[in-house]
Amino acid sequence: MDHQSITQAAHKLIAFHREAEQKNEWTFFVDQMYARDCVYTCEYGGTMRVVADGIDEIKATHYGRDMRKGWEGWTFPYQDVYVGEGGRVVTHWINRGPGLRPDGSHFDTPGISFITFNENLQIVRQFDVFDIAHQMHLCDELEAQGLLSAELKRNWVIPMKTKVIEMLSRNM
Repeated sequence: MDHQSITQAAHKLIAFHREAEQKNEWTFFVDQMYARDCVYTCEYGGTMRVVADGIDEIKATHYGRDMRKGWEGWTFPYQDVYVGEGGRVVTHWINRGPGLRPDGSHFDTPGISFITFNENLQIVRQFDVFDIAHQMHLCDELEAQGLLSAELKRNWVIPMKTKVIEMLSRNM
């Protein structure tokens, strides 16, 4: 695996993500981009860890259940792609909510992915991290502007805030 091939594979994933944003459908590329035995982990700031073992679980959890409803109008633009050795890539992306703040800036929070590609240029491991407290604050800002989907609030924001509060209130 050479540097150029890995870079191209990472940019292919990014192109699929752009298409998924537009379609609001996130499973169509999984069979092509992920190895059958891949492991995809998304860490939600210590409150919850979603681990998908294989492409069927990825489609059922992260790209299926978690991205299916309420994220309409959101985009997830990539800022940087860093290619290392052994098929490893680090991507820096943004969770960008709908609309703009009164000052013209975007409603967004940063995220990072650690990805490993195999010799077939398929992802065998992905680990995503973002700041859950920052994300919850962003959702509060969106709600104050009338831009937060009621479905996203009900299905994701309130359960996540509850988990954060429970986690942080232990041992006080």
